[in-house]
Amino acid sequence: MMPEGVFESLVAEALDSLPEEFLVHMENIDVVIETWPTKDDLEAAGVEGDEDYGLLGLYTGVPLTERGGDYAGYLPDRIVLFQGPIEEAAGHDPEAIREEVRFTVVHEIAHHYGISDERLEEMGWG
Repeated sequence: MMPEGVFESLVAEALDSLPEEFLVHMENIDVVIETWPTKDDLEAAGVEGDEDYGLLGLYTGVPLTERGGDYAGYLPDRIVLFQGPIEEAAGHDPEAIREEVRFTVVHEIAHHYGISDERLEEMGWG
């Protein structure tokens, strides 16, 4: 694992690097870091078995495309980045980790905007 604080700074860097128009609708969202996904996380993502190293991030909440005029009183949406799987996928190379963090941040924010995994695959962000 990276030294404490380094991974967090990569996440902050990834968020800061996004265009303002991309972030304009990102209100009421918590971005958090967990070491590994739980069984519940894997289930929520539709990952079968114990493939916890394959889940790099997870978005939970109500996508913007599904919110109606009565959307109020909901808990914040949540984007979780899983440090262990990201580092494993990147081969523990610091620059590859930076790229994987940014890729995962963009992927999960896209879910907030209502973009499906299938569409992300088509766009090269799967």
